Amino acid sequence: MFTPVFRILTAAVVMGIALFPGAASAVALRPAALSYWSSNTPSGSDPDTTVTFAVTTGALSMTAPVSANLGAGAPGTTITGALGAVTVTDDRALLAATWTATASATDWTTGGGTPAETIPVTDTTYTPGTITTTGTITATGTPITLAHSAAPAVTGTAGVGNNTATWNPAIAVAVPASAVGGTYTGTVTQSVA
Repeated sequence: MFTPVFRILTAAVVMGIALFPGAASAVALRPAALSYWSSNTPSGSDPDTTVTFAVTTGALSMTAPVSANLGAGAPGTTITGALGAVTVTDDRALLAATWTATASATDWTTGGGTPAETIPVTDTTYTPGTITTTGTITATGTPITLAHSAAPAVTGTAGVGNNTATWNPAIAVAVPASAVGGTYTGTVTQSVA
């Protein structure tokens, strides 16, 4: 019998009146009682907050040594030496990153740079060798014969987010048997895009 009374009382409270078993008439609830029930009724929803933030992006860049010395050798031999660490840094934070590093060079000259004092750039090879990467990138090196125009030497594919690739290319100069003695100088230019 207790349960039915509770249900009647609950229903009556919801309607703003209280019925008591055996009562001949309804008794109105006080405003204070109504205030208690209305202020403690759950809102029925949890608040949501939309939160945003930004991931910054940077540039695609390359660093290389300012100078390198390949050593020495006699006419008719090949002089091979390391250029030094070359690094491509990709801070573009792309979903699908690719890049290509190229290399070119000038002729090698000594003295006054006359034809007899010049070794053609095409007598030179550029071999990337082992490539070390950070982040997500697949870097592939291709040995090339240097020329005055740029040729692809290392390609980066399947990159995600920021990444780097570093290699130490070997420069090999086939010195002609007719080369004159002297210190030969030239410029290797590398770029990435």
